[in-house]
Parts: sequence; structure tokens; C-alpha cells
Amino acid sequence: MREKFIYFCRMILTDTHTHIYSESFEEDQDQMMQRAIENGVTRFFVPAIDSSYTDAMYDIESRYPEYVFLMMGLHPTHVKENYKQELAHVEEELEKRFKESSGKAFYAIGEIGIDLYWDKTLLKEQQQAFRHQIRLAKKYKLPIVIHCREAFEEIFEVLESEKDDNLFGIFHCFTGTIEDAHRAIGYNMKLGIGGVVTFKNGKIDKFLDQIPLDQIVLETDAPYLAPTPYRGKRNESSYLINVLSKLSEVYQKPVEEIAEITTQNSKDIFGV
Repeated sequence: MREKFIYFCRMILTDTHTHIYSESFEEDQDQMMQRAIENGVTRFFVPAIDSSYTDAMYDIESRYPEYVFLMMGLHPTHVKENYKQELAHVEEELEKRFKESSGKAFYAIGEIGIDLYWDKTLLKEQQQAFRHQIRLAKKYKLPIVIHCREAFEEIFEVLESEKDDNLFGIFHCFTGTIEDAHRAIGYNMKLGIGGVVTFKNGKIDKFLDQIPLDQIVLETDAPYLAPTPYRGKRNESSYLINVLSKLSEVYQKPVEEIAEITTQNSKDIFGV
């Protein structure tokens, strides 16, 4: 165990999508962060959900300023009747923090997109919120981080209408086909690969080696989608090493090389 700890500490790992402020970590947030750092995960990119989580995001950033990089946005499953108020909050936080900051106040607009798994009745509102936030990303010259669930065609329709040199980012928790992967990459999106790649029925491991590694970033989506052998339990950023090990198997490359390339890809996207 000690040898494994030293081994992973030599690498810099980047979790490009982790909800470390989640209520799931209320009782052991600091211990969870320490476990991840000890496993070599030293860059945590943290997506927003809605205004009710903003203070919690700022709190974790203030306690781990060298490790935590925040996003701002409205999650599609939180697009409700008051979504315009929530979008106003996103705009206010962007404007306030970029005025106050000498560097980057936020590192992406995310997570944003369309989710038709839970509710299809607010599709129009989700589309409007998605498009609006893409334009905010372009205004601030930031990447977008896309959430897509049972909505590939709807996502691609919006991306096609917004496609230009200023559109780039990450297709978070990619679970589509190889054709979907190529389409996403065609819109200047990296593919966020997490625990699903370790699932027996995850499917993406069957073709992922056909996607160049320079188009891949690592993520956990903690506390959700824990990789094998933790499937069904709470996920955390320390489990990124399980995703890394699976990609090493898929690509037939050393874990050090996977870690180096995917971390560089995250730097290219987030600019840090």
C-alpha cells in the first residue's frame, strides 16, 4: 500500500469534474480531500449547480486555494420556472469576481447543457439556458463544460448553431457512441472520461482507444458514478486512480503517460 501511495504521488492528476462541496462530503470533506491529494490528485475543477451552492463552492476554494478551480453556471436539471433569475445570478457572479480578480475568477462555464432523463417538460427553457451560457462563455473567453443525458441530438443542435472559434470545452461524463465522440470533438470539445469507463456495461471502453489521447480528460463526477470496484457507493476524487488504471489498460500505455497527457489537456482547456 505504501509503495502504491508513493507511486501515484509522483504523478500530477487532474479531476476535471468533481462536486467536492456536495452534502455527501459534509462529515469528512477534509479527509476526502486529503485522500485525493495523497493519490496525486492536486487539481480539482469544480462545476456549479445553482445559486444555492455558491457559498459552499467559495468555502472549499478558500480552504484549498492551491488545488481548487471553480466554474460558474446553471445545471440543466436545475433549470426551473425561475431559471432567468438563476441565470442573472450566474451573470452577477461572473461580473463581480472578474472585476475583483487579478487573474481568472472562474475557469469555465459549467456544468451546462440539456438533461431529458428526469424531465422533458422544460426542454425549451433548458435550450435557452444552454445557449445563453455558451454566449457568456464566449464573452469571458472561457470553456464550457457540457452535461448531456439522453439529449445528444438536442445538444449538438445548439452547438452547431453556436459553432465558431470561441466555442471550446469539455463534454463531461461522455457516454455516447464513437460517432457521438467524433461529433463532440468536431465542436472543439474534449471528452470527459470517468467511472463509466470501468463499468462492464459502460460500452465506451470498446472504442475509446480509437480516440486520440489528446482529446481525453479525466474526471470523477464525485460523489456520483463511482468506478469499479466502488460502483454504487459514494464516489470521491481519490478514485480517479481507478479511472487512470482503466485508461492505461484501454490505451496500452503506462499510467504516467496517461496522467501527463490528460493533465496537459486540462491545462490547454482551462488555461491553468
